[in-house]
Amino acid sequence: MPVLLATHEGRYSILEADLSNGPEPIGVLLEDPARNELHLRLRRDWEDVAGEDAGIFERLEDDLADKSRELGTDRLFAWLEDTLSTTLRVTDREPVLVRDFEWTLNQLYTRHVRSTIAPGRTHVPRWSLQVAAGQFLDNAEVEEVDYEELPANVRRVTADLFAAEIVGTSMEPDIPNGSICLFRKFGAGTRNGKLVLVEELGRGNNDRYTVKRYVSTKRQRPDGTWDHNTIRLEPLNPDHEPWFLNPEEKRYRIVAEFVQVLR
Repeated sequence: MPVLLATHEGRYSILEADLSNGPEPIGVLLEDPARNELHLRLRRDWEDVAGEDAGIFERLEDDLADKSRELGTDRLFAWLEDTLSTTLRVTDREPVLVRDFEWTLNQLYTRHVRSTIAPGRTHVPRWSLQVAAGQFLDNAEVEEVDYEELPANVRRVTADLFAAEIVGTSMEPDIPNGSICLFRKFGAGTRNGKLVLVEELGRGNNDRYTVKRYVSTKRQRPDGTWDHNTIRLEPLNPDHEPWFLNPEEKRYRIVAEFVQVLR
């Protein structure tokens, strides 16, 4: 059963600018009227599209965020409408239903803004695998199918990051069904308590993947070393049941750690 997600009323505008190829969207301004707060996301490829004005555009997101805290959202939009020129303009605000403002902001940004794809700088590969938020999900052969642009809060774009789609409701509300999420390939360190991407091995091109909270207990062997006693994969949605993996079986591999929802 899906988790019931509360919705809120929001309003959004598209920020546009005249760049090297003419007028085009450069970002999204999403207003939370109930809290008088602004959520915004702007392009990051200014060196590619803004030429000698790149430095000005690079400061624009922080400047708008500061201005919204100073004025509030209504006064900010009035100020924008009064002061922006033909080079930089904002569209009329439109209503939108919001379940999470950052998630909705990223959805709107992906829908309306097309920035320069820059792998390793602002973008990471999106793989064709679908990750089950439920039982394991079959996949055809996994391959790179596209790129996902990362929001500004991801400061370092490293080679171990990738994106994948989530299918199912067991990790709601934190990870919505149908969302695109960012993962980091798992290296050293503890897995316990983390949200992880698990692969069931041995099915050729139909290996299966799921995302769950990894919880394990350990036991000490007579020789003083330690091994797993139990491994439990836990959903976040209480309507779904956890299940146990057999520590003796080598069928399962922890592929990556969940980082955040992208959209």
